[in-house]
Amino acid sequence: MALSKTHRQLIDEANAVVETIPTAAAIALHGDPGVVFVDIRDVRELEREGMVPGAFHATRGMLEFWIDPTSPYYKEVFGSGKKFVFYCQSGWRSALATRTVQEMGLGPVAHVEGGFHAWKDAGGPVGAKPERKKD
Repeated sequence: MALSKTHRQLIDEANAVVETIPTAAAIALHGDPGVVFVDIRDVRELEREGMVPGAFHATRGMLEFWIDPTSPYYKEVFGSGKKFVFYCQSGWRSALATRTVQEMGLGPVAHVEGGFHAWKDAGGPVGAKPERKKD
């Protein structure tokens, strides 16, 4: 089976048009009240690895629905006007996600170079996945 584009081409194309924040600069942004870190990893990854303290968890599969105010799944955090810094485990999914939300009109947006793996390796703060609120 021959594909017209590989995953690597898609990632490279996304990185060419989105802001990629080097890990050290992303760590320096942590705690800035004008920045929301968005973890797009699967919940099992969060449970296994932890996450950036204070990050908002938005699984990649629901992201487009959660940022769109016309969607019944809209999350108000995405209407805050803050800068959104997306991350995944290695920076691949977050590059694609950042490109998608940028194309949808969400901004300002960026993603963490090297993802959560690089964040941890650089000594960035890591916290446990918060308990889910029961309605």
